Amino acid sequence: MKRSDDRILVSHVGRLSPEDADFRAMEQRKSRGEDIPDAEYLPALEDAMAEMVQRQVDMGVDVISDGEAGRFNTFAKYGKRIDGIVYREAKAGEVGARVFDSRERRQFPQFYKAADAERFKDGAPTNNAMRMVAVDALKVKDIDIIDGELKRFQRVLDSLGIRDRDAFFPMMSPGWLHHFIFDEHYNDEEEFIYALGEVLRPEYEAIVNAGFILQLDGPDLPDKWATLVPNINLEDYRKQSRVRVEALNHALRNIPEDRVRYHLCWGSWNGPHIDDIPFKEVVDLMLEIKAQAYTFEAGNVRHEHEWKIWQDTRLPEGKIIIPGVVSHRTMTIEHPEVVADRIERFAGCVGRENVIAGTDCGMGGGRMPHEIGWAKIAALVEGSALASRNLWGRKAAA
Repeated sequence: MKRSDDRILVSHVGRLSPEDADFRAMEQRKSRGEDIPDAEYLPALEDAMAEMVQRQVDMGVDVISDGEAGRFNTFAKYGKRIDGIVYREAKAGEVGARVFDSRERRQFPQFYKAADAERFKDGAPTNNAMRMVAVDALKVKDIDIIDGELKRFQRVLDSLGIRDRDAFFPMMSPGWLHHFIFDEHYNDEEEFIYALGEVLRPEYEAIVNAGFILQLDGPDLPDKWATLVPNINLEDYRKQSRVRVEALNHALRNIPEDRVRYHLCWGSWNGPHIDDIPFKEVVDLMLEIKAQAYTFEAGNVRHEHEWKIWQDTRLPEGKIIIPGVVSHRTMTIEHPEVVADRIERFAGCVGRENVIAGTDCGMGGGRMPHEIGWAKIAALVEGSALASRNLWGRKAAA
């Protein structure tokens, strides 16, 4: 993948929001499980993707995605791709996903009650009344689905004549999918996580074989810490986390490292995050993942200070970091000089050529109004250009 050889390159984490309000409304309906005919939905989906890709290019984003339009991490998606899972009502005391029971939620019950009421208003699914459950050995059901998604992205790139930018395609890591599928078959967490990795592996390989960079979304590496009620000690947590790293690496065994980037965050929801595990406790585990680039949160007030760990953490030869220098956790648009300052701190620690400017998390998907998300991308591009001039001098490539 490309490096910041003569200027700071710009990327993001994947999810964006299209300008078309009608399509955004259609996406909401689709995410709630409404059956929209393909003849209506698919052409609108491809148009929305084309608009988001073109907008990234026009703004000066170097490493682009399809905006993740049309991809929802629900049973509607995984039920078609994986054999061995069912969707059933959550029983008393159960949650629909592990993120719905955490020490933080127990500490701030009034905040989360109000936040859930706002987030899931207008009939949006809570993902808490139902749960995905593995009831049999997991097997790949339909690999043609991912092939269709990749061909759609390629058609969009071809139609726009885009050849000069790396393009990435995000997918869940096995450990992150473990947050949303509960085991009632294997009765062994390690075996279950490896099984999740094996059913995801063909999709990982399909993405790379199609010519895209594979992005693995792995919030579970740090954020499983907050979902353990009661908590365990750090040593035991790291042992559990190493299993997730090893399972992911096993699923990546046929893919070259330079075609993989890994995204680490502490969960995309906007909340206190007071129980986030410090980055220093898992950064070495992150660097064991067989990827060339690592994206992580560095722009929000809970984690911005952690740039300092790179003063003592050795970045392995040939690796790249993609710190988030704009955040989805505030509607305030970061000033370009703030963005540049953040970039330059990382460049001072690991070398300017080893830094690509990124975002804390996706800038779309309901995390913020679409116009705010795109304004943050614009600030990211402008701040990266400023950092490039500061790091390379006035001769930095445009």
